[in-house]
Amino acid sequence: MGGWSAAMSNVRFRNKTIAGTILLVAILLYFPYFFAYIERRQQGIILNDWLLQTISPIDLSVPIFIIIWSTFSLFIYRCFSNPTLFIQVVYSVIILSLARMASIYLVHLDPPLQLIKLKDPLTSITYGGKGLFMTKDLFFSGHTSNMLLLALCLEKKPDKIFAFAAAFLIGIFVLIQHVHYSIDVIGAVVITYLLVPFGKKLANM
Repeated sequence: MGGWSAAMSNVRFRNKTIAGTILLVAILLYFPYFFAYIERRQQGIILNDWLLQTISPIDLSVPIFIIIWSTFSLFIYRCFSNPTLFIQVVYSVIILSLARMASIYLVHLDPPLQLIKLKDPLTSITYGGKGLFMTKDLFFSGHTSNMLLLALCLEKKPDKIFAFAAAFLIGIFVLIQHVHYSIDVIGAVVITYLLVPFGKKLANM
């Protein structure tokens, strides 16, 4: 924790960390209200996704859960000795969360017809309660973007390889489970690559 002691003794770093953490917590607290509104919307568009039509849906909730939380656990572990990693991820998550809320609000989609609900008791807490599952938070894929975000922020080469592999598998698995359309995953990759450098730059200003 010596790295944290030195980092928090820097007034600019301390203020940015506190401000970023407060803003991120505020966004997370707003999530249940936002997603509840999105879930109530009617008459969204059902896309004719040729790729999903070629895939028979399979419930991959367990491996998705394991991959996501293993990667997140790695991130938490690295943060103990790397406060810069923490603040970069915080600001990148803020930027991506705001962008995702805006895109979900503007791109009004209904879920794929063969969707199998993704069972993740931890992630569902951000939607407002354990066991809840949103079906209309589609464009762009939060599962894919969050894994890719960590891959772009982690510094050690083995960590980055692990996180990029995790992001790739999550993108494939949410398609196999028909949780997202192809465009949701592709959009997540493009938008995350565009916005994470901005989040890291904001954290380092």
